Amino acid sequence: MKTLAKVLVAFTLLGGMALPSFAQKQRSQDFKDKYKLKEAVVLSRHNIRSPLSDSKSTLGRMTPHQWNKWTAGKSELTLRGGVLETQMGQYFRKWAVDAGLFPENYNPTADDLNVIANSMQRCIATAQYFTSGFMPVGNVRVNHRYTPSKMDPLFNPQLTKVSPEFVEVAMQQINAMGGKKGIVGINEKIKPEYELAMEVMDIKDSPMAKANDPELKNLENYNTEILLEKYQEPRMKSGSALKELNSASDAFILQYYEQPDSVKAAFGHKLTRKDWEKLAHIKDTYQDVLFTAPIVATNVAYPLVQYMHDELISPDRKFTFLVGHDSNLSSVATALGIEEYELPNAIEKKTPIGSKIVIEKFVGPDGKEYADVNLVYQSVEQLKNMDLLDLDNPPMIYPLTFKGMQKNADGLYEMADVLARFEQAMAAYQAIP
Repeated sequence: MKTLAKVLVAFTLLGGMALPSFAQKQRSQDFKDKYKLKEAVVLSRHNIRSPLSDSKSTLGRMTPHQWNKWTAGKSELTLRGGVLETQMGQYFRKWAVDAGLFPENYNPTADDLNVIANSMQRCIATAQYFTSGFMPVGNVRVNHRYTPSKMDPLFNPQLTKVSPEFVEVAMQQINAMGGKKGIVGINEKIKPEYELAMEVMDIKDSPMAKANDPELKNLENYNTEILLEKYQEPRMKSGSALKELNSASDAFILQYYEQPDSVKAAFGHKLTRKDWEKLAHIKDTYQDVLFTAPIVATNVAYPLVQYMHDELISPDRKFTFLVGHDSNLSSVATALGIEEYELPNAIEKKTPIGSKIVIEKFVGPDGKEYADVNLVYQSVEQLKNMDLLDLDNPPMIYPLTFKGMQKNADGLYEMADVLARFEQAMAAYQAIP
């Protein structure tokens, strides 16, 4: 296998229900004879971190239970996150050697390997753990611009162009996600998810409830206010259900990954996998609202789109590893016109913890360059069990599809078309009023 395996999702009927099963499709020998892997550019989300809020925050007061005892400070990469990212790096090592991209125990140069992380502890640490698995004797330098923890403009999903015209279009696109009711409609769609989160937190017995805290009323406010300001991330004004329960959703999902006992992770409640998906759907919705309106994504993703484009055309580069956040993956995918998708064997359906957009560049038998684009992520079982990953037990690898672009008979895009899509995304940024 000279390239990443493809995940195929097959469906079998059992009791009238379609249930997913998973199989890894290896590249055929014919494919390996025809195409040589030349380069890969990887945009990664950091691995498991502790929550952004602590027990003294609104999050802590929304439940009578104690959140997980984290192995790292607020917002930092946990010990489990480090182990999982090392395992992912080890898989990429096996893949790269098997593909002929690098020899075993390679010592890279600054020309052929580029690793850059956002200057947040969880991103720098993710890059360090990944590279220790990827090139354990390579003395790989992890580049980051600032002393931790600061946001690098390359990864900061901030709006750099804001005008009344931009805000008007952005809000039209965001409201369209909720149909006729707009923002309220978005919230109403996930009301069952809100109710489940509050039930699992036992919010009725929380310090907030016992103090009759007026903040409880925020959880009934579905008219979320979006703030779009220059040199700021798109954000929500405090005081709405989606803003406040996103924090709870985030903490629950991280706790589910970190805590081997799923019942304990749910504060004693016995949840199904579908229940966990519902809890994760709150934070997925939050992410979509803030970062996947097309004009917003084009605005905030521009630095990374430009950087990835330049890496793909760099003549000496073989491997680029960029470590940022779920907002980076979401906005870049939207800006590049990736078709909507829903990931199998994941509770976060778009950008799971530690997930990676991987663009592979091949040279074909005709001398032309081709590309494949996949989302690579550890399955729920691999995250919870900390399974070792290798070519026989790979992570999940889900094929991404560009809107309006055709693949050839071997499932690859022409590289010129992919680069043109990057250029279109950059031109769209320039056209923002």
